[in-house]
Amino acid sequence: MWQNLRKDIQSGNIKALARVLSLLENETLGYESFMQSLQLNHHARVIGITGPPGAGKSTLTDALIGTLVATGRKVAVLCVDPSSPFHLGALLGDRIRMNQWYAHPQVYIRSLASRGNLGGLHPKILEMTDVLKEAKFDDIIVETVGVGQSEIEIAGLADTTVVVLVPEAGDEIQTMKAGLMEIADIFVVNKADRPGADTFINNLQHMLNPAQTGNTWKIPIVSTVATNGMGITELISFINLHSSILQTPERKLWLLTDKAYRLLQQKCMRGIKRNQLKVQLTERLQQPGFNLYQWTEELL
Repeated sequence: MWQNLRKDIQSGNIKALARVLSLLENETLGYESFMQSLQLNHHARVIGITGPPGAGKSTLTDALIGTLVATGRKVAVLCVDPSSPFHLGALLGDRIRMNQWYAHPQVYIRSLASRGNLGGLHPKILEMTDVLKEAKFDDIIVETVGVGQSEIEIAGLADTTVVVLVPEAGDEIQTMKAGLMEIADIFVVNKADRPGADTFINNLQHMLNPAQTGNTWKIPIVSTVATNGMGITELISFINLHSSILQTPERKLWLLTDKAYRLLQQKCMRGIKRNQLKVQLTERLQQPGFNLYQWTEELL
């Protein structure tokens, strides 16, 4: 089954691609051997889109799709939405914002739930991205839940990470500063037609200047209004520039190291499920002298 599915996705069969991603998501028997059979030598570009809720990430992604497709590129999008911590379900609003592309022959969009993952991504995002590369997409856009101190996994997945902000995010920058400085390759100030946008951009530039001393890549700040396409062409130009000058052996090695770390982390956590922990914890709490730290050490 898996071998036939691989041939199908290589030939552009979208139904087969959707099925493989579902099988991966559910960790169906044989998925590991399937992943090990992939060549993983494709040159697809992974673009990460992250930023606080309400910044317009989905609208920006929609605009990027339109511009990239117009140049003849084949685009895949993985949209990750937040999950309920109780039933792990999610409201996948990207299906509404990007509905014009679902039947387009050059576009594939998959909405995912984060399933409680603190990194802002789906637990199987690495595998899904590599499968999309096998399907010969030119660009793979990954839109995360949001950005914060813990949500920096996208930097280990994407070749270029775009952090989207809005003019009203002045106070948020102070709380997110460390994470933003580490993960952003390009800043986008979306909804730049709002009052105070110029002041916000100047403040952001002043914040960046000290950290960029001696860096090869000077992080650009792009003003956009995603709803009407303003600034999208400029943003893609910076993405192209970043891709061309920073695909060094050192950066590729860093990205592979980060991916290897996360795959090993997943394997170490295999078999540990929240629902099972809840049952075990319920039983253990009935015994006197419960200590959470002792209990977790016993599980290990």
